[in-house]
Amino acid sequence: MTIPARVLGRTGAEVSVLGYGAMELRGQLAGPASQLSGPAITDEEAGRLLNDLLDSGVNLIDTSVDYGRSEELIGRYLSSRRSEFFLASKCGCPVSLPPDAATMGQHDYSAANVRADVEQSLRRLQTDHLDLLQVHLSPPRSEMEAGGTIEELQSLRAEGKVRFIGMSGTLPNLPDQIDMGVFDVFQIPYSALQPEHGELISRAADAGAGVLIRGAVARGTASEDKNWTVQPLSSSGPAAQDRWEAAKLDELLEDGMNRHEFILRFTLSHPGVSSAIVGTSKPEHLRSNVEMASRGPLPDDVYAEARRRLAAA
Repeated sequence: MTIPARVLGRTGAEVSVLGYGAMELRGQLAGPASQLSGPAITDEEAGRLLNDLLDSGVNLIDTSVDYGRSEELIGRYLSSRRSEFFLASKCGCPVSLPPDAATMGQHDYSAANVRADVEQSLRRLQTDHLDLLQVHLSPPRSEMEAGGTIEELQSLRAEGKVRFIGMSGTLPNLPDQIDMGVFDVFQIPYSALQPEHGELISRAADAGAGVLIRGAVARGTASEDKNWTVQPLSSSGPAAQDRWEAAKLDELLEDGMNRHEFILRFTLSHPGVSSAIVGTSKPEHLRSNVEMASRGPLPDDVYAEARRRLAAA
């Protein structure tokens, strides 16, 4: 079984169509961030999972300063295999968070903080460069211009500490970010249960950028394990289950295909997508996701019908 690879836009890098979201390695968090805690996982379990990723053919790992201990764990367990994977992290995040803390707010896009983020990430990840540095949480152009964000990203790239620069973008600022023409890659939320950014994915890809998808399986909400108990991150519009049922997507499931597989392969069917990022702390879920991604996109007629039904619903 081989995971297909795609070219990440104008970067020319080849990435597996299934990427790994390391937010699931953030661990148990303390204080005000406790509601952002991840699954319980030991360091040794995280190490085995990370090595299993590479052994299974997944070569894209996406992390962040914000994701608890994830950078430290990646550095500890994968630094000896650094040439085997494409490493993406983020900037604009608060630096020097203790290992059991995380935040998704209070970001700072000043040049000084962007550089501090990168220097800290390089130490934690035990590497001399990031393949991709992404601006986190989609700030407006005005905030980046005021802070000198883009110039600092370009300086870090010129110094070889970063190969490519990207944006973790969402509406309402994503169209303007694409038009800036400076980002090599965009990370955008998208799935059958969160299709709002579909046209902007095409727009970014048409401009030559690579596109990574977060929320590619809508947090696994349609799986038997979760059974619609969670909602996609950054979602707007109808609840996930309501959207699924209104579009009558159960009717499109082929023999042996469950809802989770349908959603992942729907995401991979978008022609502008380079890789779909999925996070997990469970080895059995990793193996299942690898198998599903290896089957490739949905048949063209099924994908077209699913899009028609979602638009109508």
